[in-house]
Formats: sequence, C-alpha cells, structure tokens
Amino acid sequence: MSFTSEVKDELARVAPECSHCEKAALAALVRIEGTLFVSGPGRYRMEVATDVPSVARLIIRLLHALYKLKTELTVRRSVLHKTPNYLIEVPAQPGLAEALADMGILSADGGLEMGIDPKLVRKNCCAAAYLRGAFLGSGFISNPKSDFHFEITVESQPLAEGLAALLEERGIGARIMQRRSSHMLYLKSGNAILEFLALAGGHQAALRMEQERVVKSVRNDVNRMVNAEVANRQKASNAAVDQLFAIKVVLEHYGMENLPPALQDFIRLRVSYPDASLKELGEYANPPLSKSAVYHRVRRIEQMADEAKRRR
Repeated sequence: MSFTSEVKDELARVAPECSHCEKAALAALVRIEGTLFVSGPGRYRMEVATDVPSVARLIIRLLHALYKLKTELTVRRSVLHKTPNYLIEVPAQPGLAEALADMGILSADGGLEMGIDPKLVRKNCCAAAYLRGAFLGSGFISNPKSDFHFEITVESQPLAEGLAALLEERGIGARIMQRRSSHMLYLKSGNAILEFLALAGGHQAALRMEQERVVKSVRNDVNRMVNAEVANRQKASNAAVDQLFAIKVVLEHYGMENLPPALQDFIRLRVSYPDASLKELGEYANPPLSKSAVYHRVRRIEQMADEAKRRR
C-alpha cells in the first residue's frame, strides 16, 4: 500500500466532531471524485470511484445514512496497476437532486456550483472535514522518505481557490497550478504538510512524517560531518604532498646536516607520517609540539624551498 493510500485509510476513519462534518466530507468527495449524468430535467444519476476500500465504504455509508440513497458497488481491477478500483453507482431515484443541492453541487436553478457552498464550511470542524474529503478524493502525498510533496487535483479553478482559501484561513499556505484541464493545489514544505495532516485528523501519518524528518535531519548532519572530514583529509593530504616536495628541494640544495635541529626533526616526522595532519605531527613529536609550532616549521621549509628554486 502506498503512503497516500495509508493516509487516506486513516483519514477515512476520522470521527466527525459535529453532526454536519460528515456532510462536508461527503460533499467534497462527491464534488471531486463524482461524475454526474443528466438524463432529463431533474433526473440525475451519479458515479463515484476510488481505489481505497475504506474510502469506498465511507462514501456508501454516508450516502445511505445522510440521504437514504440506493447505491450499487462494482469492484474493478486495473490491468495496468493490478489494484482494485471501487465504482459506486447512484442510480436515478427520488431525493438524489435534493441531496446534490444539499451538498452544494447543484445550484437552485439546477446548474452546477463551481465553488464551495459557504454553509458547508461555516464551522472550523466542518471546514477541516471538507478539506479531509477533498484529499480523500484526489489527494496525493509522497512517501516521507523522499522529498516532501502534497497535492489535491480538482477540475475547476473556483474550487481550487476555495480550498486554498480554507487552508489560508488556518495558516497553511497553498499554491495553485493549472495542469492541462485541471487545477492542482499543492504544498511543498514539510511544515505545511504536517499542519494539513493535523488539521484533517491524520495524526498517525503526521507522526510518521515527523519521524522521517528527524531521520533525514540526522542523516544530513552525519553526511555533512563526513563530507567535511573527507574534505579536511584531502586538504591535509594535498598539503603533505606539497611539504614533501619542498623537503626534497631543501635537502637537495642545503643537505640535512646543514639544517637547524628543529627543521631536521620536522622532516623526519613528515617523512615518517606522510598522511598526518599538522596537529597529528605535533602529537607525534618528542616533546609534543603545538600546531602553530609545526606550522612555523612548515613555513620555514617552504620559504627555503622557494629561495632554492630562485637560485637555480
């Protein structure tokens, strides 16, 4: 099961906070995933499809409980994805037109409402339920182990703008992008996605996502430390090669016996420990030397090597 399906399964089981929350959730689901067929004045039939079994059960339960509508369920299996798809058919019947109007899908004159009926989202809990139903309909959320991404796809711009406004009122910034004939409402930041999940009631999904964020943060910190250590080692190795080359020039020009004892000791240390850093060379010295003392010897060797090159 994908992470999106897991989140939808959890959200489909969220208990309503008031008697109107279920209507708001069903209205969003039907608006986004439903297909309405008109066979004459006031005669409608409807189909709603989903690939999450708990969402299919929720739709059927709410259609029965809220509006006493008859439904027919067909389970189809996708040849491409090898996953079942649940088609809920609501045949033409008395009360369907009234139910569609009550869900804010049909206007008073029988036309389609393009935005969100304000009476459905008057209360905060109902607005959260409507957003939850929208995600149950066409929402997608990436696995938190990868990059964070969240989207809800709708057909009309007024509906996309209405959902964005509901989120904005609750401090969640969403963006809208047109994609072919549909509109995509999306969240990119991990914080915004966590806030949506908490608002919609997906607390287990939010907890899992937060755990993955912590793991990512720790992994990134470790990677930065490792990369820094590798870079430092590479820098130290490059410096050691330059020092060994300078030592070779100095020995050829001056001879070991003509160098001060401090430089002779440094040369022996560097040749003995070619991969060591200056700090490590200081620790190997007897008596131990500070890093600055070792660096002073390095600078003296390099200066002598430069002088020798100029005299050639």
